[in-house]
Amino acid sequence: MNISIATIISRRSFFALLLIPAFLISVNAQGNEVFSDPNVDYSFDVPDDRWKMTAKPSVTNPNVEFVFNDRLDGHLEVRKMTFARTVSMADILKEEEQKLQFMPGFVAGREENFGGHLNGAILNFEFIRAGRPMAGRYYYLRSGDSVYVLRFSGMRDRLRSVRNQTDTIARTFRVRQAG
Repeated sequence: MNISIATIISRRSFFALLLIPAFLISVNAQGNEVFSDPNVDYSFDVPDDRWKMTAKPSVTNPNVEFVFNDRLDGHLEVRKMTFARTVSMADILKEEEQKLQFMPGFVAGREENFGGHLNGAILNFEFIRAGRPMAGRYYYLRSGDSVYVLRFSGMRDRLRSVRNQTDTIARTFRVRQAG
């Protein structure tokens, strides 16, 4: 059986060309969904379809909540707070940590600087809920006088396993300009 090198290359090229559309469809299917709602002034990418909205923002309650599979795997609450621009992020974190200290089994973790569409900081901590070891990873993202808080919580090991997704949500968080 005589098969030339040109024939082998052309067959491989043909099959490669057939696979490109399938690959592109697969990549698109795994693409991020964007959360946006007319009742809030922000949007962000939802990196996995296992994040489901459990509280939709409304005119009277602008807060939004998402759950990853189960509330224990990952829970996200987005809140907006107002601080004067002169209040430092360190002071905001200190004030917030003082409120969290009353959680059962609270143990402060390290604070981290964070950058994405908005810059800010992350407050990490652990606590106990119903006898289970839990973790919190709160992103404080500043836009002028507004500080958006992305409050992620879940069982300690489970929340750690979706950290790349919590970072993606925070990194893609953006504020719509008024106008």
